[in-house]
Amino acid sequence: MGIPRLLSNAMARVSTVRYYQLVLVIAAALAVVAFYSLGSDRQNFSSTTKRIKETHASHNANMNDGDLSSDTNAEQRGSKAASVGEAVRMNTDSINVGTAEEQRPRYFHALMMFTKVDTNQAFQQKFQVAMRSMLKHARFEDGEVLTLHFVSDEPSREIGEKMLEDLLQGATFRCEVSFHNVKVLTEKLFPIVEAMQKHFSAGSGTYYSDAIFFLSVAMHRIMPAEIKQIVQLDLDLKYRTNIRELFEQFNQFPAGAVIGIAREMQPVYRHTFWAYRRENPDSKVGDPPPGGSPGFNSGVMLLDLEAMRRSEPYNQLLEPRSVGRLADKYRFQGHLGDQDFFTMIGMEHPSLFHVLDCAWNRQLCTWWKDHGYGDVFQLYYHCQGPVKIYHGNCNTPIPDD
Repeated sequence: MGIPRLLSNAMARVSTVRYYQLVLVIAAALAVVAFYSLGSDRQNFSSTTKRIKETHASHNANMNDGDLSSDTNAEQRGSKAASVGEAVRMNTDSINVGTAEEQRPRYFHALMMFTKVDTNQAFQQKFQVAMRSMLKHARFEDGEVLTLHFVSDEPSREIGEKMLEDLLQGATFRCEVSFHNVKVLTEKLFPIVEAMQKHFSAGSGTYYSDAIFFLSVAMHRIMPAEIKQIVQLDLDLKYRTNIRELFEQFNQFPAGAVIGIAREMQPVYRHTFWAYRRENPDSKVGDPPPGGSPGFNSGVMLLDLEAMRRSEPYNQLLEPRSVGRLADKYRFQGHLGDQDFFTMIGMEHPSLFHVLDCAWNRQLCTWWKDHGYGDVFQLYYHCQGPVKIYHGNCNTPIPDD
């Protein structure tokens, strides 16, 4: 009897072990089934996470694209910028959401100087005219972004943000805004443009004597490499056409050209080059178009930053020795900053420039008509065809629509 009882107890223990093993096997099988049955949901979660990361990475990269200088980031991300950001975001609600590849935007960069605006009501009024007319006529496609860069001092930035909060409410396209500290940029520019300031500035303390007003000359060394093209615009403009069409002028640049700019429409440089013209009476320097070289006006400029970076001839002209040599050759002493520099090198190297039609910078100032050049004034001032951008230089009123 003892042996059968022992055998019975042993079999019971084996059955119990096998029962627990069977339970474990079944549980494992259920886990595998659950894993694969939920596999598609897990994959969707991973794909969504990837898209979010890609979107954030793309957004961060685009924010960096707009930085003129990383030194200004902390200041530009203050709480006061939130109101402008909200106004901009209100205009992006209708954009469809897709993958990062589908939604990678094309950026159009435009820059304006916005200094000393807080104490100047006239500047504020000009800015409102410029922005309202630009936004009225501007048309951009889905997936395109107009990025507006403003170089400003702190008080002007505060005024600008308040004004833009209202102005951008009417935008029908995606628009981004970036303010850049004028002091930081001036520090970066000064070593590059110091040598030319004495040739193209009116003197210490005047408007154009600051290094910042040579920004366009060396912008290719200030802007991040991701920004390849930018237009620089004066505040005293009124737009009568879609600004996107202005960007299309980059496609018209001939080989070797790095800057698009319109001719000066007054005999400014006929006067400035008077000594050179007297010594070279057969020269076309300072003569009116179409056969002459009247110089340039910097109210509207297209800067092909990538071409400027690559251009050996252009970068050599930034060297102090080159600037001094040309200034001596042309007996040049100006007072209009970057405009003077471009005019002077344009006499020697016209192939660096794509000449914009006068309709893109229809200057209205007639100061020189009443100051010794009335007999030849219309030769410079004439502009045929519909105006695309009015330029109210020297505080000239701009016609109403």
